[in-house]
Amino acid sequence: MLDGFTPWPVAFAGHYRTRGYWTGRTLGSLLRDRAAAAPDAVAVVDGHRKWTYRELDLRADRLATGLHDLGIAPGDRVVVHLPNIAEFLELSFALFRLGAVPVMALPAHREAEIAHLLTLSEAVAYVVPDTHLGFDHRSLARAAREKAPSLRHVLVVGDAEEFTSLASLSAEPRTLPEPDPSDVALLLLSGGTTGAPKLIPRTHDDYLYNAAASAAVTGLSPNTRYLAALPVAHNFPLACPGLLGTLHAGGTVVMCPSPSPDAAFPLIAAERVTVTALVPSLALLWLEAAEWSEDDLDSLELLQVGGSRLKAETARRVTPGLGCRLQQVFGMAEGLLCYTRLDDPEELVLDSQGRPLCPGDEIRIIATDDRDVPDGEVGELLVRGPYTLRGYYKAAEHNTRAFTEDGYYRSGDLVRRLPTGHLVVEGRIKDVINRGGEKVPVEEVENHLLAHPAVHDAALIGLPDDRLGERSCACVVPRGAPPSRVELATHLTARGLAAYKLPDELRVLPSFPRTALGKVDKAALIRQVSA
Repeated sequence: MLDGFTPWPVAFAGHYRTRGYWTGRTLGSLLRDRAAAAPDAVAVVDGHRKWTYRELDLRADRLATGLHDLGIAPGDRVVVHLPNIAEFLELSFALFRLGAVPVMALPAHREAEIAHLLTLSEAVAYVVPDTHLGFDHRSLARAAREKAPSLRHVLVVGDAEEFTSLASLSAEPRTLPEPDPSDVALLLLSGGTTGAPKLIPRTHDDYLYNAAASAAVTGLSPNTRYLAALPVAHNFPLACPGLLGTLHAGGTVVMCPSPSPDAAFPLIAAERVTVTALVPSLALLWLEAAEWSEDDLDSLELLQVGGSRLKAETARRVTPGLGCRLQQVFGMAEGLLCYTRLDDPEELVLDSQGRPLCPGDEIRIIATDDRDVPDGEVGELLVRGPYTLRGYYKAAEHNTRAFTEDGYYRSGDLVRRLPTGHLVVEGRIKDVINRGGEKVPVEEVENHLLAHPAVHDAALIGLPDDRLGERSCACVVPRGAPPSRVELATHLTARGLAAYKLPDELRVLPSFPRTALGKVDKAALIRQVSA
């Protein structure tokens, strides 16, 4: 059992196995089963490369052996910082089979986030591309290594320079001990509401259910061709149903280097893509691009949209604009997933964010006094179930606030439940800005803003935005001459923040409105800035 992991209580675990949610299989076996059933079917397409299930299965076995020979052992953490390339799948399955634990970093992360992840997870290895979108990840590795005493290996896809080439680790496969299905299989990232992201432990049992059940509710099959447009380290394109669900169904994953229409539309046409997933801001961009694009999108059958609430007026445009069905998805890397069903009436597909994936999902919607509210009223969503965590990794103090005594996770999302069981997302109570599906942790950015010598006080707020859902606005009380937005962006970038966390706007104010307790009144500040 991984130190810092909170397991499900024995009675609950037994119930989930009895009900068949947990099957006692590992994520490594998912690929092995499909390779045995259809070895010559194409598993992944990445540019000119097309790997069959047999090839991907063998690559994963060879890399698992090579990683083992390098000294990476079951339970060791490995920070995976790769873009949408085939090696992401090869490495993930190798680690699943070895019993080592990938920590899924996002491509946009830079030194601040990576150093935090390496330190918190006590990672022994860090895997990067040589360069991606003009950024040299080897330089990032050099900087982050200085802050991570546990780090022993930097592995590089491409030109490794002084580090170790990932390709060089391929070795003759040999049988390795199978991980226990109840072991932690991977660590996902939280949205990060109180500073740096927390780590979300997902086991083989629960994450395999997550992917397989999602594939079933989405109607995936061996004929599915899934475009991985969003960064695949996110839970949504990884297993909702994403890459893992597509492979479980025997379909083909098409890696897309960018979710922009310029990159995605030609791939949809060339690879006859049938399913993909987007956040609302990208869905709107695709709808606009489809009006002038000459690419053939006729193969596209289903568009999933999640990450933040999709406005009904945008939802109504999906089928006429892209020629495919819409599935709304509401979920969290911590567990619970809700989907509109393929046979739902149109009004539910357009106006709700779906109903829970699993009959074992236990939902409560509560008022501020923890009283359950009736259907139709807005309250905070609480959940527990067979694929919802029981505690963040190595976060004992935070877990006492994030979970009820009887194990319900306090999501921070404000929802109301319809008589059908579908949920409508109305907002959140956590201090985080949902910028186009990327979660911007307010406190973290504010702390970095306060480190600027020209900033006396800082508050980050979210403002409504038709494209992003929310855009971030830095409100600053200056110390002397006020800084410009470019100066603040340069300052934040130099401190290692990811680009999506940089404020979209800057407002310089003489002071902030305060509550009776002296805290910044964010609601009043938003009204003031929006006036």
